[in-house]
Amino acid sequence: MTTFSDLSVSNTFKRALEEVGIINPTEIQIKSIPFLIAKGTDFIGQAQTGTGKTAAFGLPILNAIDPDDPHIQALILSPTRELGQQIAKQLFKFTKYQAKKIFIESVYGGARIAEQISALRRPTHILVATPGRLVDLLEQKAVNLSSIRTIVLDEADEMLSMGFKKELDTILKFTDGSRYTWLFSATMPPAIKAIIKGYMSPDAMRVVINKHEAVNKDIEHKYLVCESDKKPEILLAFLRSQGENRGLIFCRTKADTQNVAKRLVAKNISADSLHGDMLQIERDKVMRAFKNEKLQILVATDLAARGIDVKELAYVVHYSFPESTEYYTHRSGRTGRAGNKGLSFSLVTSRDLAGLKRVERELGIKIKENHR
Repeated sequence: MTTFSDLSVSNTFKRALEEVGIINPTEIQIKSIPFLIAKGTDFIGQAQTGTGKTAAFGLPILNAIDPDDPHIQALILSPTRELGQQIAKQLFKFTKYQAKKIFIESVYGGARIAEQISALRRPTHILVATPGRLVDLLEQKAVNLSSIRTIVLDEADEMLSMGFKKELDTILKFTDGSRYTWLFSATMPPAIKAIIKGYMSPDAMRVVINKHEAVNKDIEHKYLVCESDKKPEILLAFLRSQGENRGLIFCRTKADTQNVAKRLVAKNISADSLHGDMLQIERDKVMRAFKNEKLQILVATDLAARGIDVKELAYVVHYSFPESTEYYTHRSGRTGRAGNKGLSFSLVTSRDLAGLKRVERELGIKIKENHR
């Protein structure tokens, strides 16, 4: 079995990894870390959420940092505040046994820009940012990117689907010529290919983690055909069968998330909703309650669930079947993580069956029919 030592990861990093329970490298880590440590030139990694990407790019970045140089040497772009904070936190944990301190700062919208500007006046080696907030800081000349050697675009397809194309162009043009780009994405839509063509070397190293394995490995996929008006009672029966297990329920609209959460609360199930119209402070409160296990179930829209990483989720329910295979992949990837088994359960109407077959075909998986 491959170990982190085989990948040229230093003992100090290895010790910190073991402390956070990362013992054996995942496929994306095995395929990317040696190249990123030894060469670190332009790199494209296609891998789903939950495959260990943060350590795949984070360890090589930390390895290349010069702690004696107080300038920003690496920039990591992330689609959401939650994911950005998570990346910064994880990298900080990896540095626990380093002889010299590596400073990591995280900036994002929805927080006071003045406080972030003052934090950036201190030595910062790695900056983790959402694209919109970074552009604000660049416009105010409050961040110096002249020393960066690497930009990581994490969940690049998510950033584009959230409407950050203009901001990414601005940032990539601004830093052009002085850095290598490492792009990680679950899917490769035309807009991602355009970024690769426009801003990356044609000789960029490419790694694709088998889509079938990444989605299917530890997750069981099931569906049940029912009419829309029967969904609430079927959902309730499913949740009762799950006992104390925790999970995520996905809906397409804000109204649906609120209705479903309200119905569950009325049945004494500890649930809450998460959707795009919430204020950041409300969103943080719900996420904190879910992470601290005060909530058993979170009902969310696809956009609101971006960047959520909660361990030990037993299941994901597609209350409304997703519009795209990409969404099915991202939703399902929230369960069955870190070697645990998971269940992806879809409530489908007869109109959704064509979409379900498409997902099976595109992901090379079998979604088994569940009978009441």
